[in-house]
Amino acid sequence: MHPLVAPVPGGPELLVLLGMALISLTVPVLIVVAVYNFLDAKRGYERRLSALERRVEELEDE
Repeated sequence: MHPLVAPVPGGPELLVLLGMALISLTVPVLIVVAVYNFLDAKRGYERRLSALERRVEELEDE
């Protein structure tokens, strides 16, 4: 081996590095998606509730 040539990882090492990169990138993305869906569902619940309250007021006015 020449002293100026850096060792390059082979097949198994590249697979391990790729797997670690995928895990380290997908976990934060999944957390962000889960938080967004939770907050969106909460907003949807509030919208439905306000729509029902408006409908009840309309029915009470009749």
